[in-house]
Amino acid sequence: MHLTPVLRSEALKVLTLRSLCGALLAVFAVTTAFSALAGASDTSDPDFDPLFMALSGVMPGQIAAVAFGTTVVSSEYHGGGIRLSLAAVPRRGRWFAAKLVVVAVPTLAVGLVSACTALVAARAGLGPAASGLTVGDQVRGVVGCALYFTLMALLAAGLTALFRSGVATLSTLIPFLLIVSFVVGDVAGGATDFLPDKAGQVVLYQTHDGTLGPWAGLAVTALWAAAAVLAGTWRLRGRDA
Repeated sequence: MHLTPVLRSEALKVLTLRSLCGALLAVFAVTTAFSALAGASDTSDPDFDPLFMALSGVMPGQIAAVAFGTTVVSSEYHGGGIRLSLAAVPRRGRWFAAKLVVVAVPTLAVGLVSACTALVAARAGLGPAASGLTVGDQVRGVVGCALYFTLMALLAAGLTALFRSGVATLSTLIPFLLIVSFVVGDVAGGATDFLPDKAGQVVLYQTHDGTLGPWAGLAVTALWAAAAVLAGTWRLRGRDA
């Protein structure tokens, strides 16, 4: 089977599963709402960064992006659905590539819309505090936010294929994003610059003094996502459905 009909069938699965559409809606709603709330916060902190404050909704929004990437893959393991999928598309690499495309494209599109809306909503609250943001800063932040969401969703999709379980993926990633990354940061210092979340979020800052620059940070997150996808591909190819 050619890739185009495989992509069409996988896209249809996303459109017909309400949980997947709900996860994408949550990316938009959560990112926008938390950024708008952040726009009304105190701006007198000496470490205040207007771009990161305006896009701070990415912190909870990434959980929804991870849930989307996880569910797209884990839904195949419910009720033995993956057996039917692989019977229709025996070339497992092609099937998994289609899965990754239907994870990446909607996440990127929703991420762009979410970041634009969040930035507008937060800037309305920040007022003069955001006047120092240039057009370049804002474009970088919006595009970087969308790419970050996409990479985190792909990371989750790869881990789900590796673990063959959505529960295992979410039980690993969500505590890591909410707790472990911050705890390790207090102990290990600069080593956290190379964790997938910390590295990717550098692009959301107007100025940053860490080891990595904005695009280098996203490149590190991309390497983490690529490693997870390769591991998931290896597990998919090497184990019976």
